[in-house]
Amino acid sequence: MLVLAVPGTPTAAALSLAEEVVSIARSELAGLDPRIAFVDGEDSGEGEFPGLRGVLDQVAADRPGEDTSAVVVPLLAGPEASVLRRIRQAIADSKAQVELTDVLGPHPLLAEAVHVRLAEAGLARADRARLFTVATAADGIILATVGGEEAAQAAGVTGLLLAARLAVPVLAAALDEDGAIAHAAEQLRSSGSGKLALAPCLIGPETRPPAAAHRRRGGRLLGGRRTRPVSGRRQAGGHAVRRRARHHPALVPGRAGPVKR
Repeated sequence: MLVLAVPGTPTAAALSLAEEVVSIARSELAGLDPRIAFVDGEDSGEGEFPGLRGVLDQVAADRPGEDTSAVVVPLLAGPEASVLRRIRQAIADSKAQVELTDVLGPHPLLAEAVHVRLAEAGLARADRARLFTVATAADGIILATVGGEEAAQAAGVTGLLLAARLAVPVLAAALDEDGAIAHAAEQLRSSGSGKLALAPCLIGPETRPPAAAHRRRGGRLLGGRRTRPVSGRRQAGGHAVRRRARHHPALVPGRAGPVKR
């Protein structure tokens, strides 16, 4: 059983995103049995936006006596400590035997999704066949994430992949860290970049109101040159979830192995 842990305020848009992500993952991994749970959902595990603790208790009831009840995959592009802390608490409070996977990034598909978003915003041009840039309107990219310095360091790996695709410098910075975006912009300008763009490396649900406000301010700081989160690039999220799931014996029929709670 795979449980996709969706952060942020439960909304119909977040549910739609999660449903499409698990649909893509299920289509590529035979036998995958996914469920969706919201970190801030309803404690009962029922209703339109079921909470993680309640969903895990239901899984435990449906699978009594099993060594492995579920594998929880956070729908996060990078490590956001506050969200991961609450996910771990929900797991600890539940009756299920659970393993928590790493977050979805860094991953080449996230770099590709950010690249596409830049192209959609007119900030980069991509070869239609292979998505390799042939020209760019921005000569420096700030890859924005949430989760402080730890998340920025993780996003830096995706930034290296993005820089290789764009052939322009890319720096990662956390939206929720005071002055981080301005500092990254100063670094890029001091190295010769004059047209900067802000590209959020975010799946979507983690862009709660404070982060969204930071993103808007960052865009204004750079003259309005920013892209949308990669939430619309749902195939990337689905592939990344499948990548996490395929390495866990509990999720692949015919395989068995120890699972840590």
